[in-house]
Amino acid sequence: MSDRKDDNGLLSYIATSVETMRDQIATLQDQMVTKDDLAQMATKNDLRQVELSLSTEIQAVRGDIEQVQLRLNTIEKALTTRLNQIETELSRLRSVVYLLVKDKPELLRLLGQEPPPS
Repeated sequence: MSDRKDDNGLLSYIATSVETMRDQIATLQDQMVTKDDLAQMATKNDLRQVELSLSTEIQAVRGDIEQVQLRLNTIEKALTTRLNQIETELSRLRSVVYLLVKDKPELLRLLGQEPPPS
């Protein structure tokens, strides 16, 4: 049960991070203007400040994306491990069922199947 809570918290964190990144990108897009527009409105120093600001914002977004990728990789590894465990247990269960049914075909009724005619 706590795994589900952890997974839900993790998924919530990822969703929040993605939404934050979207907002940051939308803000950046709203703030972008062409070089011609800037040349008409600003000095070269102003342009450098804008470039530095954009560079900083882009680095922040990249950092957020890397964090999300790391979390997704962690989730993928955990899920892969768990699925492998389930597949192993299922294989063992099939082997036990096969051995039981081999000696007592009437047990197939418990699985909702009719035993083969004798």
